Amino acid sequence: METNLLKAIRNIIANPSNDLLSQYRSLNRMNSMGEALEFYVKDIFCDSLKEDNSDKGKIYSEYFSYLGNQNNPPDIIIKNGDAIEVKKHIGARASGLALNSSYPKDYLYADSPMITTACRGCENWEKKDLLYVIGSIVDSKIKSLWFVYGDCYAASREIYEKIKDAISDGVNSLPDIEFGETNELGRVNKVDPLGITDLRIRGMWAIKHPNKVFDYISEISNEADFKVNAIMLSSKYNSFPESDRKELESLISHNLIINDIKIKSPNNPAKYLNAKLIRFSK
Repeated sequence: METNLLKAIRNIIANPSNDLLSQYRSLNRMNSMGEALEFYVKDIFCDSLKEDNSDKGKIYSEYFSYLGNQNNPPDIIIKNGDAIEVKKHIGARASGLALNSSYPKDYLYADSPMITTACRGCENWEKKDLLYVIGSIVDSKIKSLWFVYGDCYAASREIYEKIKDAISDGVNSLPDIEFGETNELGRVNKVDPLGITDLRIRGMWAIKHPNKVFDYISEISNEADFKVNAIMLSSKYNSFPESDRKELESLISHNLIINDIKIKSPNNPAKYLNAKLIRFSK
């Protein structure tokens, strides 16, 4: 079974319910809204919004080669397709998004120390396009849903690793401290005289919400009850199957637009890149 972002958007248009509480009633605690959002994202990619929850595990296995955990990116890998990171945002304000110990990524690389062995071995791959899915939740409903590809959103990994390595090298150069092996910024072993306390030094990365990052694109602003925005490079849009592009384009109306836009390069803001904006609202 095959899926992609255009199919997911088409499934949202066909089933535009944004009420996570009614859709996933067993996950009705506020601290489970992130989990409910992840289920929603899986369902729109698998066209399984209306399927019984008990059957969804088998459906997911038909479309995805990897389903991750909270501690290691990504959350989802589509079979022979994109990697997906799902981020929950509570409230209507476009505040920053916490990425924790994982810096922003333009792509997902198989040699990244942040991913698991299971992720690395789920397919034969070296590099995957990374899709950030950001849901803003108000009163258990998705107020806005953003799909942004990493190469439109994040700089190349060398930018972040340069900062990370400089901090890590500085920490590890401190004298008279016993350091341990770690993928984090540093680890100090045996801090106290008994040698029973260790210190983990980790980065806490954050990135601005796409509403802020792309606020120079006037078309993204609207006050709908539920709005969906997707931004990708034009080359990415054209890489999707022609049948999927034509099917989505046939649905263009006052609720659905597909526009050619220019976005600032994450690596050089003086350079603008050809991109596509897809927006759906209800």
